[in-house]
Amino acid sequence: MYKQKKYEDFAYVLDLFQPQRQPLQHSITVGRHESIAQLLGEQFFTLLEAAINEKHKPMVGVRIYIGKDIPRNILRIIRRIRYDDLTQNAKNELPSIVRKIVETDEARFIEFFNKSTPVTPRMHALELIPGIGKKIAMKILEEREIQPFTGYEDLKKRIGLQDPVKALTNRILYELMNTEERYRIFVREPVTQLKQL
Repeated sequence: MYKQKKYEDFAYVLDLFQPQRQPLQHSITVGRHESIAQLLGEQFFTLLEAAINEKHKPMVGVRIYIGKDIPRNILRIIRRIRYDDLTQNAKNELPSIVRKIVETDEARFIEFFNKSTPVTPRMHALELIPGIGKKIAMKILEEREIQPFTGYEDLKKRIGLQDPVKALTNRILYELMNTEERYRIFVREPVTQLKQL
């Protein structure tokens, strides 16, 4: 089966550093006037490293365009990385950035509650979200049959799920940190050592 390539159009800056300050585990050429940025893709939560022109250096925490038509003299994607490749600063920044994406793109994540399906004959995708067991999953399924959820507040009111944003954020962070996790409902498959993009 042909797998569609997944490209990110927007990403959040997790950390910026000079190439000599942070030893890179691979042979890449970084220009004299470039910094390395560690990024988190907005759509598939892809972790990336990019070379960014010093003149266009963004702030940490900012959302930037990284799509295919960005001039390469401003930003070049170097490689996909794993959670373990992140700097300590990037790891510290990650939870708040993931939470920001979950808060900002409410419709996308509410669609998960409205349309998710079982991952095995005995387990529903809803049960992969921290704080949702079989009982709450069943209530969600019953309620969405009556009427689809309209937002996080609606979900809280009808199901009693205290903090859907926190629960989703925790699941995404779990998928980012655990490369061996079988069930990936939000995060792109981790990069293998051989395959970088």
